[in-house]
Amino acid sequence: MDKASEKQTKMPNLVHWPERISYAATDFACNLSFGLISNFLMFFYTDAFGISAAAVGTLFLVARLVDAVDGPFWGIMIDHTHTRWGKSRPYWLWFAIPYSIFCVLVFSTPHMSLEGKIIWAYVTYIGVDVLYSSVNIPITSILPNLTNNPNERVTLSTIRQFFGTAGGTLVSVLALPMVNAFGHGNEQNGFFITSIILAIIGCVLLLNAFANTRERIQTKESKQALPIKTSLKALKHNWPWAVIIFINFIYWMGMQTRNQVTVYFFKYNMNAAWLTSIMLGLQLFALITVAITPWCSKKFGKRNTMLSGMLIAIIGQFVMWLGAKTASVPVIIAANIIVNLGTGLVSGLIAVMLADAVDYGEWKNGVRAEGIVTSFSSFSAKFGMGIGGAVTGWILSMGGYVANHAQTASSLNAITINYVWVPMVGFALSAIALIFYKVDSFEGKMQADLRAKHARENAENK
Repeated sequence: MDKASEKQTKMPNLVHWPERISYAATDFACNLSFGLISNFLMFFYTDAFGISAAAVGTLFLVARLVDAVDGPFWGIMIDHTHTRWGKSRPYWLWFAIPYSIFCVLVFSTPHMSLEGKIIWAYVTYIGVDVLYSSVNIPITSILPNLTNNPNERVTLSTIRQFFGTAGGTLVSVLALPMVNAFGHGNEQNGFFITSIILAIIGCVLLLNAFANTRERIQTKESKQALPIKTSLKALKHNWPWAVIIFINFIYWMGMQTRNQVTVYFFKYNMNAAWLTSIMLGLQLFALITVAITPWCSKKFGKRNTMLSGMLIAIIGQFVMWLGAKTASVPVIIAANIIVNLGTGLVSGLIAVMLADAVDYGEWKNGVRAEGIVTSFSSFSAKFGMGIGGAVTGWILSMGGYVANHAQTASSLNAITINYVWVPMVGFALSAIALIFYKVDSFEGKMQADLRAKHARENAENK
């Protein structure tokens, strides 16, 4: 370890446990409320609200075109924000309630014609999608300003991912039982009441994060609104940012395809819809590898840790294919466990590596633009999830899927393609991209140079 790296590991821990928990709870809140949308909205639209799979797939694609604007928009807004609460933190205060309202509206079912239902779906889904960015992008953009200690950033991101995985797992396991319990056989009522409960919990946790977090790292740029042209300079030749944004897109495309088709796979391919909650609940195994991510990252580097996770997930998807081919529940359970162990090493590091990209942009280009750099995280993830949703809908439609009917061999094969092969391709392409990520090799020098730069700026401002 060089002297710069050694010095970096001895930097003080600036974030105490109550604040760590409040920060991490933001991801729990988002995964709890938006997890219901990402995992079950397609099923709700096709099997409860009566919209075709092809129409839903097109909706998800159109929403991603909106994301091409709204993600960078929120990033630019954060870079232009300068309040006594900081740059990112105020957005939880301003948008927690509007976002929560739309989390409920998207599962409401007004009595309309088919065309009216589709219009309602477009308005509410795009609305909740845009507002999700307003509360989710600050979770990543605030990280570089919570602490400048790289090891503490990994710890914060790991705790955040631990909570996020717990929230996503909780909604995956409890959503359908809650729908059945509250709906008494009426899926529309069940989803609506469930969405209200989850939205209230999420709103409270986001407001709590606003009250209990602090933005400590103050630079010359963070104390003033950055012009858009200046913010964009942080992306110039920022290869770490480009690699992670691509990975975030392709990884979440595969994950979204896999997650939202799970209910279809077990309802139709396995004739055991009751297994859906159990299989989604196996996401808990990701918590094991999430917990050891800081140790692995420190021992082997962030790039190698994430690459190992991708390779493990690929192995899991191959085992999934064997289980699907033989209709073996034990093999499918084993496959899900392997995949989740792999993804646990991935998801907790994406935010950390984006924080590194913020530092890299300042180091190479002299511009620290947390908003624009990290906003593409939300954009790329949602764009990937949207493409994944569109691909799912189109493949189901081409396979001849008809809701609530016995499926043909073609439609069952379409479900399997979504559940097994699309995610595997996503993991494989992400693994290839990681080969080009080199920040671990010079992070010590980068952090030492930035600390010296910030010290000079603070001295000049006194």
